[in-house]
Amino acid sequence: MKRNRIVIGLIFVSGFIFAQSPEKSAAISELRLNLNQDGTNFLKATFLNQVWVRYNQSNPGSTVLGDEQSNTFDIGLRRTRFQLFGQLSDHVFVYFQAGQNNFNFLSGQNSANNGNRKNQFFIHDALTEYRVKKSSDKLFIGGGLTIINGLSRFSQPSVSTIMSMDVPVFAQATVDQIDQFSRKLSVYARGQVGKLDYRFVISDPFPITSNGQTQVAINSNNYSFAYNQHHKQYQALLIYNLLDKEAHTTPYMSGTYLGKKKVLNIESGVITQQKALWKGDPAAPDYHALSLWSLALFYDAPLNKSGSAVNFYGGFFKTNYGQGYLRMNGIMNPANGTTVVNAPTNSYGNAFPMFGNGSVLYSQVGYLMPSSVLGDGKGQLMPYLSVQSASYDRLNKQMNVFDVGMNWFIQGHNSKIVLDYQNRPAYNFSGNDLLQHGRRGQVVVMYQIFF
Repeated sequence: MKRNRIVIGLIFVSGFIFAQSPEKSAAISELRLNLNQDGTNFLKATFLNQVWVRYNQSNPGSTVLGDEQSNTFDIGLRRTRFQLFGQLSDHVFVYFQAGQNNFNFLSGQNSANNGNRKNQFFIHDALTEYRVKKSSDKLFIGGGLTIINGLSRFSQPSVSTIMSMDVPVFAQATVDQIDQFSRKLSVYARGQVGKLDYRFVISDPFPITSNGQTQVAINSNNYSFAYNQHHKQYQALLIYNLLDKEAHTTPYMSGTYLGKKKVLNIESGVITQQKALWKGDPAAPDYHALSLWSLALFYDAPLNKSGSAVNFYGGFFKTNYGQGYLRMNGIMNPANGTTVVNAPTNSYGNAFPMFGNGSVLYSQVGYLMPSSVLGDGKGQLMPYLSVQSASYDRLNKQMNVFDVGMNWFIQGHNSKIVLDYQNRPAYNFSGNDLLQHGRRGQVVVMYQIFF
């Protein structure tokens, strides 16, 4: 039986490799199995791996395995993903993704210095979509576990094609709180009518009590996600394409086309959910609706025939989680504790107030240099700058986080190296408020392989 499974597996892989050409020695550009003669029905596999090597200046009082550390050096896997998707018939599309995120030496470790590093791999997406009219993009109806969201393009980013080293995670507004790494069980309608792209989503959010983290206790000052009162979440995203239309084979949205398209979009999105948050007396809590919206402009286009291009995104986000809501978050945090008494949850390491009640301005800009800068066959360089500027009601002043970096596209997004420097504020804690006190930085080198 085991031998039969191995043979079947080899046949399947061979089908991907040789489906495009009868010449077995021919190079292939993708793992794709055509299901009909013209290739309109197909099944495709991809994989992604992002390796980080990082130096970080720790937030005050940060500890690593109980030892106070003013700085850290770590190696990790930011994302490792496997995708299988395809147009099985003229009407039916499927998409599956599995993988892990934020896997470094502390993965699975908790504040009590024990845990399980082997529980990171999980299903990200599993959806089925029906195209209502053959060869028409006007209406797709789908459902399953999916990242399709309403707030913005960066709430459902194609992480393999982003311009900067990482996405603005605050736009994934409930990540790992009432969703599964931004994915929720949802039904949706999406499509393109003329120059208008639309997405309407009804989601069934998870209870926060199942997110595997220590829960924030209800208190009288600040709203936090409620343990009860389960309600559906309603989302919408509208995008008007002033120039080229964007192709949405999957629900994910591209970060940059590297000069292959001329895209200028205006977008607006919303997310709302009744009684999602609470504060006060647990016996008679004061509930608050989750209400988020954004308005943004996205531009990505070639500049001339030399291969240069520009990328720009600018957006305003109104983040109404309820008075006092604040969530500290550090991506793949290289610390796991703090000596600071009464510090907010997860405020150590590289964390900063990523999510909060108030508003956020986010912008990024990048310039793809001509291929002649490095010489033929050596890829292209793309420097960039991004800014997250937030006004949250528990911070004593505007919070600004800056990233500046350089992409080296060795082979487009399929093989690239990114150098990024991030500068963020550090905080002292005074009662219910956070007071800025100095700044900290981190340097990351990332290598991405995507095939």
